[in-house]
Amino acid sequence: MGAAEHRRRLVSLAYPVYFELLAGVTAGIINMVWVARLGADAVAAVAVATNAENLLLGVILVAGSGTTVLVARARGAGDSAAMRSAVRGGWALWALVTPLVAIGGYLCREPLAHLVLGGSGGDSLPLTTGYFSIALPGIAVFFATNVVDGILKGAGDTRTPMKLAILANGLILGLDPLFILGLDLGVRGAAIATVLGRAVALMCGFVALHRNGVLRQAAQAAQHRAGSLSADVRRTAATGFPMSADFVVRMAGALALVAIVARIGVSEVAAYGIATKAMYVATMAFYAIRQAASIRTAHLLGAGRDERRAIGRQVLLLAASLGLTAMLTLLAAGPLIMRTFGSEGEVAETGALYLRCLGPYLVLLAGFIALGGVFEGSGGSPALARITVCGVALQLALAYSLSGSGLPGICLAMALAMAVQCAAIARMYQRTTRTTVTGSDSSRLKVSLAEPDSPSPDNRLA
Repeated sequence: MGAAEHRRRLVSLAYPVYFELLAGVTAGIINMVWVARLGADAVAAVAVATNAENLLLGVILVAGSGTTVLVARARGAGDSAAMRSAVRGGWALWALVTPLVAIGGYLCREPLAHLVLGGSGGDSLPLTTGYFSIALPGIAVFFATNVVDGILKGAGDTRTPMKLAILANGLILGLDPLFILGLDLGVRGAAIATVLGRAVALMCGFVALHRNGVLRQAAQAAQHRAGSLSADVRRTAATGFPMSADFVVRMAGALALVAIVARIGVSEVAAYGIATKAMYVATMAFYAIRQAASIRTAHLLGAGRDERRAIGRQVLLLAASLGLTAMLTLLAAGPLIMRTFGSEGEVAETGALYLRCLGPYLVLLAGFIALGGVFEGSGGSPALARITVCGVALQLALAYSLSGSGLPGICLAMALAMAVQCAAIARMYQRTTRTTVTGSDSSRLKVSLAEPDSPSPDNRLA
């Protein structure tokens, strides 16, 4: 398969994922805009609660990401039983994890609010607790949506998750003013609007699953075959856990980095927070390429075609283009970006300097994040997670040492740590097979990727 075809398929898979991720960030911004009318305490409550929810996303990624890879692999192999097993494993994990988080979180909502706010929490504490009282039970909807997205993406459909995300956030946009101000529910209203918007999108997601031809055909072909549910759960968890760990470690590292930046000064913390939100616009593109690479790699491996190196080359070209574009944009528009977010004075100057220093880090990050998708799709995510853990630890140590140089020192620490991670993943990439699997090699690869109790050819997808 030619490079142009790989590139076309990667772009086709990636751009809907990007807009889906962008829509997710938009939901948080929408909430903050309306909650801002309630005062600083309300803003602080929603901000910290949203950050906690983002961290909890890493929990369900075990099911969502694992299901995506396994469904894509089964789709490539034309194995209806394996696809059905992957879907069952994802939903079974959801059923195991969700009650622990939703019910446990609700019961512990006040201690959790204390934890995320730090200290007494002041007037923000009851507001945060109120938000959690709605959002944590509603996390069941958020988690289910992630599993639906994972199944659809594994089946090769990244556009429907994008449409569902846009629908959810469009509903939140309309419901926020109604519940926050119209019904005078304040912070609780923001949580209710978010859960309702996601719930409607989830219902539409179930309809999309039912209508998806690939999934419907797989379900019909495998109805007479019932494997072990516990084996399905273990397989999905083993596939998804390293990807979940990678996300959680990066999120935890980002939170720890805020504490290091706080040692420099209040203006630096404010500038760092605003600049980081602006940086998300670029980094979400890198993660979109990663998801596309993971889906494409798993699909082709399932079909017995090992084209990891070819996919990796195209991924790196796309990521480098995005990284360089982001670097040049931040160099040219750093001050404008800070002003757009309403900053001025020392905060605006500090943030603009930080954005201009981020360029090398973003280029390296683009390559590392995007190429990681090849390893996620081919079963190499455990090694990738180990690299991330070591890289984040190194980044925090360097940031602490270089924090005396202000935010430019933080940027240097991030770039150096990411360079080490890029060197490690490049070595992994060099070890991948140099030949496309064909003939008897293809058959052996299919056997190695199949379920332990793979069905006969008659039970495969047409």
